Amino acid sequence: MEPIDIGLIVSAGMLVMVVLGMRVAFAAGMAGMVGLIWIFWAKKGYDPADFSWALGVAVKTAGQVPHSKVSSQALSLIPTFILIGYLAYYAGLTQALFTAAKRWIAWVPGGLAVATVFATAGFAAVSGASVATSAVFARIAIPEMLKIGYDKRFAAGVVAAGGTLASLIPPSAILVIYAIIVEQDVGKLLLAGFLPGIFSAIVYAGLIIVMAKVYKNFGPPVGGFTWKERFAALPAAAPILIVVMTIVLFVYNPFGGDAWGTPTEGGAIGAFVVFLMALYRGMRWGEFRSAILETAKLAVMIFTIIWGVLIYVRFLGFADLPGAFSDWLTSLTLSPMLILICILLAYAVLGMFMDAIGMMLLTLPVVYPAVMALNGGEAVAAADSAFGMSGPMCAIWFGILVVKMAEFCLITPPIGLNCFVVAGVRDDLSVQDVFKGVTPFFIADAVTIALLVAFPTIVLWLPSQV
Repeated sequence: MEPIDIGLIVSAGMLVMVVLGMRVAFAAGMAGMVGLIWIFWAKKGYDPADFSWALGVAVKTAGQVPHSKVSSQALSLIPTFILIGYLAYYAGLTQALFTAAKRWIAWVPGGLAVATVFATAGFAAVSGASVATSAVFARIAIPEMLKIGYDKRFAAGVVAAGGTLASLIPPSAILVIYAIIVEQDVGKLLLAGFLPGIFSAIVYAGLIIVMAKVYKNFGPPVGGFTWKERFAALPAAAPILIVVMTIVLFVYNPFGGDAWGTPTEGGAIGAFVVFLMALYRGMRWGEFRSAILETAKLAVMIFTIIWGVLIYVRFLGFADLPGAFSDWLTSLTLSPMLILICILLAYAVLGMFMDAIGMMLLTLPVVYPAVMALNGGEAVAAADSAFGMSGPMCAIWFGILVVKMAEFCLITPPIGLNCFVVAGVRDDLSVQDVFKGVTPFFIADAVTIALLVAFPTIVLWLPSQV
């Protein structure tokens, strides 16, 4: 049996395990180990005497992968970004953000929902974790919207959809994972997520305003705030801007020359700045301990998924499945843009059954080389490429599209994680209620993705300035 056939069989088996409910980390790790043993044993003609040899080589091959990748300095960004979010919550920045957004924005039609969207976008700029963002604002924003007559399902949908913005707006853990899997510059990817993240928030806000104008008694505006009250709300929310600028300035020096530091250093200093803010606002030992423990739990979960998937990825390399898939895609007579759209649609379907991180880790080792091949290769110049951009820029653009699809998957049934989190926080809401509430935001996400595909400049302008 050829290695490519083994790759297809083992990959199909892994997908079956995932669909049946096995954790992605364990399904991928198990599939990778079985696949490696199978391939090495096949090279020896399935001689029973050589099975122990194949097992030993497979174990050594798999054992080298987690350490070599996880010891990468870039991965240390993930726990620091997560820690920033939890410390910001205990520092009271979430409530301050929501108060400032309410006083400045809530006068528009659907104003409180619009304010919630921009408040979640602001918190996303210090969180990097969609689940944490949704959980926090389910406690803060939903009660406020219910007081003035919002439908509880739509209020929950606003929070669940707004929480997805943390996937794009830096600091983003998912963007870091993408950068490590495809071996691209972390700093440029983080910068690239900023404008699409803000753009997504604007599209969400536009949808809410249109719905408020079309449907009567939907999202009444909230007025009555004086200019003094509006300006008084800004100092409490200003630390968000300080943290964001601290991280961005370490990645991108706006005054020219080299960057002031690495993204890892920027993330660490950002976490320290938020820690000082939390102490100043009266964070207690128990709250600090909770922040550290929650950060450790989430980081370990992500690292475990990465370990398991990397073993599977090493197996894919021996099976040459990524190369075969790239050759097949480039041999099609369809236009590269149409193929790209089909890939994005496949992500939308796959995201209905898998979590965002697992979906990316399992698919990118196969899909990413194929997309780069469609564009003309890693080293292709913009003038010679299929998508009108150089290889490195195509990698960044595709990464933002994939992460945006991962955002979309966080609110799609049946396993939209953000919807489950919002329902878990609120006893008066069922998961079905939240899924109904996020339905209008599917349209907004479809519009956003279409515009990011049609106008890559939205993604590429900021990283191209570095």
